[in-house]
Amino acid sequence: MANTTDLDLDERRRIVDAWVATRRRIAALEAEAAELLVEQIALHDADVAASPFHREAIYRSMVAEFSAAGHLSKGSVEFAFADAQALQAHLPAVRASFASGAVSVQHVREIARAGAVVAEAIRNRKVDATVMELFEAAVLVVAEQDTAARTKAHARQVAAALVGETLVERHRRAAEERCVTVKSLDDGLALLTAVLPEWIATAIADRLNRMTRAVVRARDNREVTPLPWWFDDDGEGIDPGHLSLDDPAFDPYDSRVIQSADGDMFATDPTVEHLPVDTRTWAQTEADLFTDLLLTADPSAAHGDGLDGIHARVQVTVSATTLTGADDNPAELDGHGPLHPDIARDLAGRNTGWTRLFLDPSGMVIETDTYTPTEGMRRFLRARDRHCRFPGCRMPAHRCEIDHNRDHAKGGKTILDNLGHFCRSHHTLKHPDIPDTHRWNAQQEKDGSVTWHSPLGRDYADPPPRRVMFV
Repeated sequence: MANTTDLDLDERRRIVDAWVATRRRIAALEAEAAELLVEQIALHDADVAASPFHREAIYRSMVAEFSAAGHLSKGSVEFAFADAQALQAHLPAVRASFASGAVSVQHVREIARAGAVVAEAIRNRKVDATVMELFEAAVLVVAEQDTAARTKAHARQVAAALVGETLVERHRRAAEERCVTVKSLDDGLALLTAVLPEWIATAIADRLNRMTRAVVRARDNREVTPLPWWFDDDGEGIDPGHLSLDDPAFDPYDSRVIQSADGDMFATDPTVEHLPVDTRTWAQTEADLFTDLLLTADPSAAHGDGLDGIHARVQVTVSATTLTGADDNPAELDGHGPLHPDIARDLAGRNTGWTRLFLDPSGMVIETDTYTPTEGMRRFLRARDRHCRFPGCRMPAHRCEIDHNRDHAKGGKTILDNLGHFCRSHHTLKHPDIPDTHRWNAQQEKDGSVTWHSPLGRDYADPPPRRVMFV
């Protein structure tokens, strides 16, 4: 006879299964909606052919109609039409996968954007039309098993590998559009927007994050203890043992006097600076640091010492032939996508922390050229993992913790086959303090994939990221 716990688990599994099935039906319905937009595009093209001088008006009217009917913004409708057009024009395999519910509308959007680079190269006759088939096949391998966010980075990298020259030209043109704008908001706030090359924006975000972490840690560790000194009328310190609260020299309203939690009155040493209690949130602290750095070039003293020693970090993978200038294939800004080869070469010239990677025929990192008991393993794991190894998570490796998949306290060895990067959020899922009914376990397989075992008895595998290259 099944006990209550078994019935409870069955009910939880049923809900998860039903949710996944519903999501697939939603994706299939989104695909049907995209097919209707394809039909509308055909009508639009016919209208434009009949009245070519009114092309813009015809397009704006069509978008306005669907925007009003669907209660959607103009931008959302324009994106939907662009995605539908891409599916119809050059993404037949993605279109079929979408119709079956295997990928979501978010996956389609990222694939369509990345595929535009390949389509442009085909139109300009820089690559053969069959390259689009390779692009679709390579991208769907990830898209049907992973999140839209990871699909985005993978699709961009595949496109770069297939049509590197075109992508370099696009990056060069896009860099010319960098700018800073200010838009007023309500309640005395404003939105400051900076359009920057991706590697610079990533580096800025990383430095702000690390500086904020340093401020928060210093704040949590700070303990201001008032010095037990009284002061007479001449400002001279008096031993508290020789002064009573009734003494005329004691003024409880003096600005130098503070009251402890126990009600005791103390006077602080005027030579000691006492900073106010820092109650800012993480986001507020990060915004204040951003302001300080732009206005003063250095963080203010109130944020603590040593913050100017925190430098931005980005992780880049580049082939040796590109590094030496033998070719101009794009490098990879790990976790984001392709990087202009000139920028990779410039970064290489400024940094001595590069690691040579050895790949197997499938593009998997198998070893590095340096090894020490600690740092060598860390460098290998950073190169292999690139981000948190929980399925779908893209937190960069340098912001994650290296975890013993099998707990070290339970005999887990400190070897590469038992180590992986987990972000703090996913690392805590396997913490021993969590009740058994909610605790996850992670196990690394021989191929480097990490299998997570959920409290419902489900297994979710996260394969190691591959370095995809086409010749």
